[in-house]
Amino acid sequence: MLTFEEKLAIIESFPELTRNDVSLGRINFHYEESVKEKKIVVYRLHPNGNGFVYAELIDEDYPTDSKGMVNIRGYSEDELREIIRKSIESLSEAKPETWINDENETLRLVNDFDLWNIYAGDMLDGTFETYNSAINYLEQEGFRRLEDSER
Repeated sequence: MLTFEEKLAIIESFPELTRNDVSLGRINFHYEESVKEKKIVVYRLHPNGNGFVYAELIDEDYPTDSKGMVNIRGYSEDELREIIRKSIESLSEAKPETWINDENETLRLVNDFDLWNIYAGDMLDGTFETYNSAINYLEQEGFRRLEDSER
């Protein structure tokens, strides 16, 4: 298990996070550039090594509490870096993904206001509640992510 000092050094290595000292020696880290109402990425990092990372909007199954937080007490360095990076990405403005099929037709997948929209040019082709349901649709329609097809 990482010590408080080790966790603190890892978290502070993310320049986009702002440190906020709270009561009893605990520390929060905010992502001020968040496009969501939520700004806290690391919550109540405690000198005993306990703490939480916001993971409610991450497209993976992290065991979150009712506030969307994951306890990071037993996390390794790699696990901590990964969940913090994913948390920041989930609060960031999503970059559109381009998808292409065998006929070189392209679609764009964009996160718009907590929904995943697929566009053909400027025309809305479909709306999905989750990223995974959107990519399942694209794959079923014969599309693949442009970056993947260039490899």
